[in-house]
Amino acid sequence: MQFAEPTKPRQEIRVISATPRVHRLGILLSGRGSNFLAIAAAIAQGRLANATIAVVISNRRDAPGIAAARSAGFATEVIEPQGRKRAEQDAEIVASLRAHQVDLVCLAGYMRLLSAEFVRAFPQRILNIHPSLLPAFPGLEAQRQALEYGVTVSGCTVHFVDEELDHGVIVLQKTVPVLADDDEHTLAARIIVQEHVAYAEAIDRVISGKYRFAGRRYVAAQTETE
Repeated sequence: MQFAEPTKPRQEIRVISATPRVHRLGILLSGRGSNFLAIAAAIAQGRLANATIAVVISNRRDAPGIAAARSAGFATEVIEPQGRKRAEQDAEIVASLRAHQVDLVCLAGYMRLLSAEFVRAFPQRILNIHPSLLPAFPGLEAQRQALEYGVTVSGCTVHFVDEELDHGVIVLQKTVPVLADDDEHTLAARIIVQEHVAYAEAIDRVISGKYRFAGRRYVAAQTETE
């Protein structure tokens, strides 16, 4: 007589989905902080997922942006120049960012040039937003420069920060028309609306990690369905 082999217990297969990593942002600002507030709103509304603001740092104690951050309950620090060399102030800021375990530094109207040591402390992990279509009109008063040059299209640029002014690899740009009756204020008002959209979108692209550099070009990685 043959006996059937006992059936083996069916092995249970568990599929465990990894929890997406939450990236910690460090915001640097010098003024009203409208781009900081736009980033915070994008996170709160779920438009910028997998990100949290770890700390907001200003070089000015009277900056409205730092007051807004404090009122909203974010960790804040004021690190003023106080006659020190830029590298000394930057070293203190870098130490603060590291203490708050920041993954990505976002300059949001930060009106100080970063030292080479600062940039090297966060390689390809510092973003800036500029109110022009770089490489056109870098530096201060970009809207005035655009109007004086007579362009018919302007906009904003989110780019990685390197050791040169407004020079790093561009993540994305958004455009606005320059109207015949524009002045610096009306043009700036339309550009900043696009800045508030562009910065959150750029942060989302960067923290996804789905990109590569081809020379100076930011190239989004293709998905399997593309």
